[in-house]
Amino acid sequence: MAESGETRQAIAIGPRIVASGGFDALYREGMGLIEAVAAYLDAEGRIESRVLPREAGFLYATESMRLTTRLMQLASWLLLQRAVNEGEISRENARSEKEKVKFSATPSQRGGPGYEELPQTLRDFIDKGDRLFERVMQLDALEKGDLPAVTPGLANGVADQLSRLKAAFARAE
Repeated sequence: MAESGETRQAIAIGPRIVASGGFDALYREGMGLIEAVAAYLDAEGRIESRVLPREAGFLYATESMRLTTRLMQLASWLLLQRAVNEGEISRENARSEKEKVKFSATPSQRGGPGYEELPQTLRDFIDKGDRLFERVMQLDALEKGDLPAVTPGLANGVADQLSRLKAAFARAE
């Protein structure tokens, strides 16, 4: 607390994290995953899906559409964020556009009849898409200023460690 009457404002770290070099790696990973999934579904996946039993074939179609939809929504978010980072659009304009992108194809519990019969490559892509989705959602929340929920008692690990050290040294005196 400043005693001279000046006020301190909290630093919005979310936008800085989203604008960091870590975003560039996430962007490359996301776009690379989109390209890999498209190539797989257009070639190897098409061949693999033809030999699946009926129930697994239906699930293959469902999961591949769900994955494609989710990845296109993620691509939209990544492209908007990249435009902000490069100064092409304002953060406010991007936020408005991001609100239009509804993540309707969110990860759900996997499994059920026929899921284990799906090609391993498709299941791996689904897992990668789910992990990418979670990371983007975390970044989106940080960018909006939403802080992750903290369990009471674990709110400040550093303060907890410092109090333990002080207690230990107080006993030593």
